[in-house]
Amino acid sequence: MRGRELRGELDAFLAENEQELVAFRRDLHMHPELAFAEYRTTQKIADRLTAAGLHSSVLPRGTGLICEVGSGDGPTIALRADIDALALPDEKDVPYRSTVQGVCHACGHDVHTTILLGTSMFLAKQAREGLLPGRVRLLFQPAEELPGGALEVMAHGGISGVDRIFGLHCDPRVDVGQVGLKAGPITSACDKLAIRVSGPGGHTARPHLTADLVFALAKILTELPAALSRRVDPRSSLSLVWGRVEAGSAANAIPDDGIAEGTVRCLDEAAWHAAPDLIKALLESVASAYGVEATMDYSRGVPPVVNDEESVQMLAEAAERALGAGAVVPTQQSLGGEDFAWYLESIPGAFARLGTRSPGGLDHDIHQGTFDVDESAIGHGVRFMAATALTALWEGHRPGQVAEPLAELI
Repeated sequence: MRGRELRGELDAFLAENEQELVAFRRDLHMHPELAFAEYRTTQKIADRLTAAGLHSSVLPRGTGLICEVGSGDGPTIALRADIDALALPDEKDVPYRSTVQGVCHACGHDVHTTILLGTSMFLAKQAREGLLPGRVRLLFQPAEELPGGALEVMAHGGISGVDRIFGLHCDPRVDVGQVGLKAGPITSACDKLAIRVSGPGGHTARPHLTADLVFALAKILTELPAALSRRVDPRSSLSLVWGRVEAGSAANAIPDDGIAEGTVRCLDEAAWHAAPDLIKALLESVASAYGVEATMDYSRGVPPVVNDEESVQMLAEAAERALGAGAVVPTQQSLGGEDFAWYLESIPGAFARLGTRSPGGLDHDIHQGTFDVDESAIGHGVRFMAATALTALWEGHRPGQVAEPLAELI
């Protein structure tokens, strides 16, 4: 199917279904659910898939689901959307404002979910007409904001037999009708770190008889990030940033314990794998110099999302077919974490950024209670994701069959 023919098919589909999809997104936005508690959301998706003639399987926890479209001997392509919301109050004055106190879709997962639902409806139609040369597996993933959702999908066979996987995320810095693409790393690794320091406390008049724990903790807070910057290739952008520090309760008493918590972010996969052991060694070195005991709790979050070059080429071809010339814009690697990375540790694929900003409008940044999108992005997202699946299936690319690279995106 040539680009012009596909565009016409998509235009006709959206003329009939786009208003329903916008209403579906608004319903999700009004009823957000946190990670691994997306029961209503899961049921709404399952009901609409059933109405489209598709069978879905809910994951064992009862949230998130997997659905497959098509059959045959061709490639199997996976498309993923995340379905959970954030623990943030909705600060917008709109008719579809969140009805759940302290919870809202401030990251666009309601948009991602609606786009994948619309894509599934279009692909089901293509399959009925014999136009789907392979299979498309739809992953409606729970718990992206609480690391574990992607691993849950994988543990239950979500990417078993899949040749490639694709996903997208709302980007309020890109205009609707455009997609941001980048080969190689596009997001950062993100881990959590908690350090507990202990030692003999005492009176502030006699610090020499104590471990002066607050002073030692302050040294750890400053020297660990500084030492990291000299022990790791600066191109990896390994950074340790503290978010919480607590010690003591009185001005004239040196406490006997304290805690510091922060995040470790990294743009390079090799440096990410080495980070825990390196930080532990540096911590022990600094702590011993000041006579305190220091323990570290290092919680793995997600690795960087590293886009496969050939898969990015497919995304670019799909964007041109479905959205027209000029739809692809380059994008930069961010320090945000995204658990789509776990899929790419196992199979090739790519992650795109979907423009959600009204041309000339304001940026509504993600993870803010004011976040919202230009809802025409839903139709553009359906066009893009449907074209991505079909492009990958039509071309029959398997890992190892390299397409012509897009130099400006590498």
